[in-house]
Amino acid sequence: MASASSLGLTERQAVILTVGFYMVTALIMVSCNKWALNTIELPWLLLWCQMLIAVVLLRVTNHTGMLKMPEIKTDVAKALIPLIAINVLGLGVNTLCLVYVDTSFYQIARGLVLPFTVIFAYVLLGQPSSSLVLASCFTVFCGFYTGVTSEINVSHLGVFFGIVSSVTTSLHAIVIKKSLVAVNNSSIDLVYYNNVLSLIVTTPIVFLSGETAVVANLLETDGFQAFHSFLAAAFVTGIFGFLVNLAGFMQISKTSPTTHMISGAVRGVLQTLLGYFAFNDIITSGRLMGIVLILGGGALYTFAKDKEMQSNAVPKPTYIPMTQQDVDADDEERDRVGKA
Repeated sequence: MASASSLGLTERQAVILTVGFYMVTALIMVSCNKWALNTIELPWLLLWCQMLIAVVLLRVTNHTGMLKMPEIKTDVAKALIPLIAINVLGLGVNTLCLVYVDTSFYQIARGLVLPFTVIFAYVLLGQPSSSLVLASCFTVFCGFYTGVTSEINVSHLGVFFGIVSSVTTSLHAIVIKKSLVAVNNSSIDLVYYNNVLSLIVTTPIVFLSGETAVVANLLETDGFQAFHSFLAAAFVTGIFGFLVNLAGFMQISKTSPTTHMISGAVRGVLQTLLGYFAFNDIITSGRLMGIVLILGGGALYTFAKDKEMQSNAVPKPTYIPMTQQDVDADDEERDRVGKA
């Protein structure tokens, strides 16, 4: 891929463009998912279409020489079974959550990612957290509680899927770090394996969920015309799913964990505004307070992590890397400490 200097960009401009690209693609992805699910509720078929398009586009980048995709190996695929299982479950509950809640409430329903991340860091990895990190988790929990309890017509099933989504997202961070070893620490190889194997696993789920019967019934009664909007949304989300993968890969090399957390907070605000203007979501005072507390907790966590990373006395981080760029930042930090 072209470097920032070859494109006539400064490092700062490259970071801004990378973060902006990631935020825009992620926002469009959520919005198009909601659009598709509002048309016809076929969450697993939607996921399957997105994965298929992403795999096709990844193969295209391989043939054009933009990126190099690996050959699928059985031993590597076996080593990635935990990652694929959590990924498919996570994508499934994410989409199901979006079926039952508004776009703006989606931020609240999936708001417990940070507390679960810290809990799993301690229980599974034995990594303690600072008082600031614990305070940020408490703030996030208060935001989740405020947002959920203040809603009159909240979908309990949607909240349940949101909580499960938070759990899978938190576990995903642990599994990603362990899975990187199987692909020689290549992020793009992991992206490719993840999409191909998740597509294979999702195929029987589409049939078992009964969605194929729904499709057959709609084709019989309304014809192919009933799927125009759904397929259009699936095609768009498939393209942007590929772009989100690409944007995540770019962020690995261009941004720090702090930048990622901040961009996530800004994306949450924009997602709320998008739900209000595009989908006519009702933003109650309780929902707004919940979102503010969740984003505030995320900001406090970012501040706490920034302080920890600036402290060269601790070469090993006391947190689970939320994304792959966290892993890379940890390695860079250890290298810096070793040279000091």
